[in-house]
Amino acid sequence: MNDRPASWRMPTPKQMEKLAAEAARKSPGAAPAAASDGALPAEYWESVLKDPRAGADGIRMRNRRLSEIPRHVLRVACRRCDRTVEIQTADAVRLFGGNAVWKDVGQRLLDDTCRQRTGSHEDDGCWPAFDVP
Repeated sequence: MNDRPASWRMPTPKQMEKLAAEAARKSPGAAPAAASDGALPAEYWESVLKDPRAGADGIRMRNRRLSEIPRHVLRVACRRCDRTVEIQTADAVRLFGGNAVWKDVGQRLLDDTCRQRTGSHEDDGCWPAFDVP
């Protein structure tokens, strides 16, 4: 066993600059991989955006007000304790108001019956996953 620090394995900043300069010199015309967006045809992007999975419905759903949600039943699950809470949209509007945001209502529904209490503010509470019924 050695008493050397772990930093002996890491190159110094000067060595890293030298390595980066050598890599840039060896491949001067190389473009970053992320710059190839223009190579894909417009038809490809249209088909991707028309795919029903591309709507990110769950993300839009979370940020909607209760009065804007067309679904009859709203469901939120906890990623931590695997509990699921369902509420009818009409009941949620009656209890929390039509202007309440679904993500706040779902968090409150889970927190009201949370069983994961540690006493630490950061660790308490449930981790919501907004399911689409």
